[in-house]
Amino acid sequence: MKLYYSPGACSLSPHIVLKESGLSFEAIAAPTKTHKLADGTDYYSINPLGYVPYLVLDDGRTLHEGPAIVQYLADQVPNKQLAPANGTWERYKLQEWLNTIGTELHKGFSPLFAPGMPAEAKEMAKTRLTSRMNWVDGELAGKDYLLGDTFTVADAYLFVVASWSKHVGLDISGLSHLQAFLARVAARPAVQEALRAEGLIK
Repeated sequence: MKLYYSPGACSLSPHIVLKESGLSFEAIAAPTKTHKLADGTDYYSINPLGYVPYLVLDDGRTLHEGPAIVQYLADQVPNKQLAPANGTWERYKLQEWLNTIGTELHKGFSPLFAPGMPAEAKEMAKTRLTSRMNWVDGELAGKDYLLGDTFTVADAYLFVVASWSKHVGLDISGLSHLQAFLARVAARPAVQEALRAEGLIK
């Protein structure tokens, strides 16, 4: 199994999940700025969409959306409890969170990373993101993780996306529940391994 990633991008989420899962995989850097692999291969020749994450199974099948990838990975190791069982109410809550993070938070950051985006548009994006982050902070009150006491793939996704705040000047320092959550997830050995593997920490 191969995971194509770009350091610190949303592909860090399935990278964390792979480390948590214990599954065997190869991580291959596909920087989003150059779209060139270390050996010079044009990444577009592997994934025509050009973005990460991209999971290639040993039989050649592929997945290219983070929420789908992390659920697939979780279902390979049900004993790790990285996702509730399919068909349960809790699984739908997990999918609800993956969709919320993907559409309301992840995509909300896009204008802040876009070169040439007008300052006014960036401020509008920050205002909307701040509102959403405040809501997430409230949802985390009294819980260790999004679904309660158990770490799931949704937590990996939220950790990655919320961590982008410091790179774009979005102040979430006053959100105590979210800050405690970020510290809790960051302390997990698998998360530390993934961060180290991507060169994000030493």
